[in-house]
Amino acid sequence: MLLSKHNIFKSYSSILSMKDQFVKCQCIEITEYLIYDKLAHITKDPHNKKILKHIAQDEKRHAEFWKKKTGIEVKPNKIKYYWYIFLARLLGLTFALKLMEKGEGHAQRTYETLCAIDKQTANLIKDEQKHEQELINMLEEEKLAYAGSIVLGLNDALVELTGALAGFTLALQNGSLIAITGLITGFAASLSMAASGYLQSKEEEQEGKNPIKSAIYTGVAYLITVVFLVGPYFIFSNVYHALTATLSVAILIIFAFTYYISIAKDLSFWPRFNRMAAISLGVAALSFGVGIVLKKFIGV
Repeated sequence: MLLSKHNIFKSYSSILSMKDQFVKCQCIEITEYLIYDKLAHITKDPHNKKILKHIAQDEKRHAEFWKKKTGIEVKPNKIKYYWYIFLARLLGLTFALKLMEKGEGHAQRTYETLCAIDKQTANLIKDEQKHEQELINMLEEEKLAYAGSIVLGLNDALVELTGALAGFTLALQNGSLIAITGLITGFAASLSMAASGYLQSKEEEQEGKNPIKSAIYTGVAYLITVVFLVGPYFIFSNVYHALTATLSVAILIIFAFTYYISIAKDLSFWPRFNRMAAISLGVAALSFGVGIVLKKFIGV
């Protein structure tokens, strides 16, 4: 008799737990419906607007499906709503939406549990989610179209300038002089990289890329990176503290941009991050060694 009561209680708890999961899934779907619907209204690109409206309707159907299961109205997550609208405005639609979809581990676990109970319904929802991912991949954004140009400018600035600043640090031993030399070097190099970006994109013009835009993205990415890397030399009086800060900034830039690209383009994060960090720090170490040699034998 006690065993029977225990089983009844366990079964009842399981039903309650399942309903809680359904409610959470309903909240996720209604929140995502509002996010997609809002982005569809604020985007100016007709192609992206159409895709976002389509996905919004998919999310609305999902929310209505869960509402039939729960029998209640669920309020959307306002914090999540405003956060992803902010990310989409700042970093682009593709990054924000792919980050949002990657974060829904709870919903995925619930669908897997539901599969054991109602395979047909669960598979239907999974198919719709797969369809949504395909639609997200169809979004067209200039930031991602010219990502190669940004990477070209970013990579070269990180490698060339961290190396140059490391060499200048030991050879010149003067923060202001190092900063000014670094800015002049960086500005000249950014123009050179913009020209390289232009010539490279001329070869890809048939793919729909504008050579002038490619040059601008490459040059601006290089110049912004230069400003961040040189900045510590204006802040710290000790040149070695400034160099440490510069290398730390370089790692942060590599981390942030690699994370952005890995999410937006569905690429692996750690191999790309480790490769970029190793090259930048390796060049800096070699340049620092060259600075030691110059200081000792030339006497600067």
